[in-house]
Amino acid sequence: QVQVVESGGGLVQAGGSLRLSCAASGRTVGSLAMGWFRQAPGKEREIVSAISGVGTSFYYADSVKGRFTISRDDAKNTVYLQMNSLKPEDTAVYYCAARISWSTVVGSAATDYDYWGQGTQVTVSS
Repeated sequence: QVQVVESGGGLVQAGGSLRLSCAASGRTVGSLAMGWFRQAPGKEREIVSAISGVGTSFYYADSVKGRFTISRDDAKNTVYLQMNSLKPEDTAVYYCAARISWSTVVGSAATDYDYWGQGTQVTVSS
């Protein structure tokens, strides 16, 4: 059974940075496609970024391109989301998701993933 646990959320001023972590267990991240999603109050869950199972393909939502970076540390079995130049509209609960995959395909829909974390709150003040 795959489990993913997010950490690193918090309160930050606009223009600041945060790094979210998603620690996986039950499988190595090298066999998991992983994605970061977020959900703001009153809005639907949306994709933020994703990385393929082999770690060579990436996806970024237009709203975060150039500001957020997804990366993976196989030794720590962890995927990160580095968030720079944060804006108030980035405020949301951020979720990590995973599916078992050894391909280069990147999933950008919530239905592409089978395992979800509990979420971590990110609040950006203006």
